[in-house]
Amino acid sequence: MKSIYQRIEALIAERGMTKKAFCQQLGISTGNFGDWKRGKTTPGTNKLIEIATFFDISLDWLMMGRTPNREMVNEKQESYFFDNLGQLNCQIAQLSEQEKVFILDYVEFAAYRKKKKKKEDKNNGS
Repeated sequence: MKSIYQRIEALIAERGMTKKAFCQQLGISTGNFGDWKRGKTTPGTNKLIEIATFFDISLDWLMMGRTPNREMVNEKQESYFFDNLGQLNCQIAQLSEQEKVFILDYVEFAAYRKKKKKKEDKNNGS
């Protein structure tokens, strides 16, 4: 089974880029990239989203090496809770920094999925 680094490396090669150019374009230090190769660290959530968006691939494939099974995903295509429930029952000051980062990461991920869905719909002629 390939590692996240090996999948990233394969994507870089497919695109005909150098690892240095990839790092420069995504703001990754070569030291961090080397740590990913050695298995010392892995990319953070924000960076994984950025890499998946850059290569126009799914996070599922990037992280796990598997193509998402559309039949397994049973997600309703309706508005998220902001539209359905109005304001959340919490104040931002009550959230920890970790909770705030998680929410922002999720919002980025949701925006990525929406963009990808629009692109797929466009390609399918919907």
